[in-house]
Amino acid sequence: MAYIETNRPISAIFADLVSQSTALIRKEGQLARAETSEKIGEIGMAAGLVIGGAVLLIPALVVLLLAAVAGLAAAGLAVGWASLIVGGVALLIGLALLAIGVRRLKAGRLVLTRTIARLQHDAAVATQQMRNDHGIPERAA
Repeated sequence: MAYIETNRPISAIFADLVSQSTALIRKEGQLARAETSEKIGEIGMAAGLVIGGAVLLIPALVVLLLAAVAGLAAAGLAVGWASLIVGGVALLIGLALLAIGVRRLKAGRLVLTRTIARLQHDAAVATQQMRNDHGIPERAA
């Protein structure tokens, strides 16, 4: 923070305040835009990987499930029961994976944490600077 002279007129102090506040808001806006772009890029990359993986895994999963049904049928289980068991297990695993994926896409993980932390820090510094410059005592927490 710049050194503040005590002999300056109020208009000069106010002009500096407006100038510094504008610069601070501009910098915080740039940080928010950069962090938002980064988060959007992460989401796009993750979505592309999920879609690509799903496209390749679906046929492989069908073949493996058919093999499991055939294996159970060869072991002496009726084909209907073997299909029901394999389908039920696949359903449970699919639901578990879906729940994990939805939890990871919750809005809380997409919060602009660095921008918020920086704004809180700037507010604390500004408050401390005002107290130091004008002799305002700190309040007890």
